[in-house]
Amino acid sequence: MSSFEWNKIIASVLTALIVAMVSGLLAEQLIRPEKPAKPAFLVAGTPAAPTPKATAPAGPKPIGPLLAKADPKKGKELTNVCEACHSFGKGEANKIGPNLFGVVGAKIAEDRNGYDFSSALQADKGKSWDPEMLNKWLYDPQQFANGTKMTFPGIKNDQKRADVIAYLQTLK
Repeated sequence: MSSFEWNKIIASVLTALIVAMVSGLLAEQLIRPEKPAKPAFLVAGTPAAPTPKATAPAGPKPIGPLLAKADPKKGKELTNVCEACHSFGKGEANKIGPNLFGVVGAKIAEDRNGYDFSSALQADKGKSWDPEMLNKWLYDPQQFANGTKMTFPGIKNDQKRADVIAYLQTLK
């Protein structure tokens, strides 16, 4: 093959590379993707991005007055979504999250059949899951214990939270 043929081959390859590079630069200028402020879906077990303090809600209302008219049956229905990660029966095995039978009044991050609690919850070890603590936890688990394994966004409706707590109180 002559040197003229080699020059044509090299020139063709260089031209193709230059066209690809210019196309990439042009595409970057035309299309600029915007990243969402927070993930649309959190994979279980991954820590959620910390919520900014300026936009963090003040917290839930006190649960005491709402517990007076709470309905444990509605609370049981509301916990159906929780059953993907938690069990509720006495002696049942832990799932992704711990078994919640007898959780009301129990110590936070106590041994729940060998469940390995996150260090975020172990910082509250010694405190008990009374209705007010459960209220704060169920309102926003990440705000209660930043870095917890639980990726559930929380229950913002006050009465629904009270119903769930009333149901958990029946599990003794």
